[in-house]
Amino acid sequence: MLILSRKPGESIVIDGRITVKIMRLEGDMVKLGIDAPINVPVHRQEVYDEIQKNNQEALNQTVAKLPQLKAKSKPTSPKAAAAAKTPLPYANQR
Repeated sequence: MLILSRKPGESIVIDGRITVKIMRLEGDMVKLGIDAPINVPVHRQEVYDEIQKNNQEALNQTVAKLPQLKAKSKPTSPKAAAAAKTPLPYANQR
């Protein structure tokens, strides 16, 4: 682990793409500003841990099979077949 000392207003650069700037000190809390490309996720540790836990749980869940649908039966009589092919009145009108 690299340990650096920085004062408010000073920054560090990671991989030439991510800048971490010390914004201010408030008691025992440090306020950081992080500038990273949109495709680089940035999370607090506790949020990252929760995401990882949820992803692992999702991988371990068994997926219930959906019931199979029955195939539609085809019309048997010529009249029923003609009715199935006949468009509804006004179906294509606006």
